[in-house]
Amino acid sequence: MKKLQMVDLVGQYQAIKKQVDESIAQILNSAAFINGPEVHAFQKELEDYLQVKHVIPCANGTDALQIAMMGLGLQPGDEVITADFTFAATVEVIALLRLTPVLVDVEPDTFNIDPIAIEKAITSKTKAIVPVHLFGQCANMDVIMEIAQKHGLFVIEDNAQAIGANYTFKNGKKKKAGSIGHVASTSFFPSKNLGCYGDGGAIYTDNDELAHTIRGIVNHGMYTRYHHDVVGVNSRLDTIQAAVLRAKLPHLDSYCNQRREAARKYVNAFQGQDFIILPKTGIDCSGICENCDCHVFHQFTIRIMNGKRDELAAHLAEKNIPFGIYYPIPLHKQKAYIDKRYKESDFPVTNELVKEVISLPMHTELEDDQISFITDTVIQFLKN
Repeated sequence: MKKLQMVDLVGQYQAIKKQVDESIAQILNSAAFINGPEVHAFQKELEDYLQVKHVIPCANGTDALQIAMMGLGLQPGDEVITADFTFAATVEVIALLRLTPVLVDVEPDTFNIDPIAIEKAITSKTKAIVPVHLFGQCANMDVIMEIAQKHGLFVIEDNAQAIGANYTFKNGKKKKAGSIGHVASTSFFPSKNLGCYGDGGAIYTDNDELAHTIRGIVNHGMYTRYHHDVVGVNSRLDTIQAAVLRAKLPHLDSYCNQRREAARKYVNAFQGQDFIILPKTGIDCSGICENCDCHVFHQFTIRIMNGKRDELAAHLAEKNIPFGIYYPIPLHKQKAYIDKRYKESDFPVTNELVKEVISLPMHTELEDDQISFITDTVIQFLKN
């Protein structure tokens, strides 16, 4: 059996090595390191893939979120609602812009932001909602967009973990994750489903005026060199990373399908096991259907319900099985984001999830014997 890895980027690279190496060599020979032709080509190709009018590449996913908020003109003191159960970058940029983060609970089965909690948290100061499409599938965008329209709010999709996923609306229409709200951000961190070999990110929107504003923000507020029309930042996707992403983008759907197939094997092995709650796919879906397109399994995350999650983690470590605990501490308990407005009763689901979730290896190179070893190890431990 090959050595287990949480993400096998080396194996994935081998399949596209020739194209990546040739593209990088061409960039090195041309010295077009910043804003080279590969960046513009990737931008257009991602627009076509997502079926959005505007993709604006930037330096990383955190910048993408911050720039999206800057582009919307949010002002200090404006309230922005987002999920308590997610990585800190989502709330970090809200605080950096001197906006007021409002953390709410998530759903127990999808791990995504709870629309009921969103509605309860809205005040006269609320200006935006940031649904995080956690672990690879969209939040309930039907309801979230209805809430936003009702209250006149912006929706900023944090699509760092779900690029490639489809969302099916109640009327049967499908749209790509990140193409539903007013603006979206994504990350191309190496471990993402579409990852580069360093940092990278992008913002996307169908709004022409917003896209124009954002294009200025990412480049020091300039549309014409040395003319600074808006307050901006320095956040560019470098040409080498764009070349890597161009090589990977045509394979993205295949990568997602390979992850789904690995997830099916996990589910089949764990089905009916006591103390394990398996990930949910789709709002009205049970299991992972053969035509699944709603979940891209950036992570395969299960809940351990017998109180022995940490003991299982230690056991996996002893067996050299990598794992992740995303996330061990809720944002409302993080020192940087503690706020007297929050009560523990506001976060019953999150407070349980942080004690129960564990993510198992998930990537495009997983082999059957590896999955069998992982699942057998988990099952045997939980039976003891």
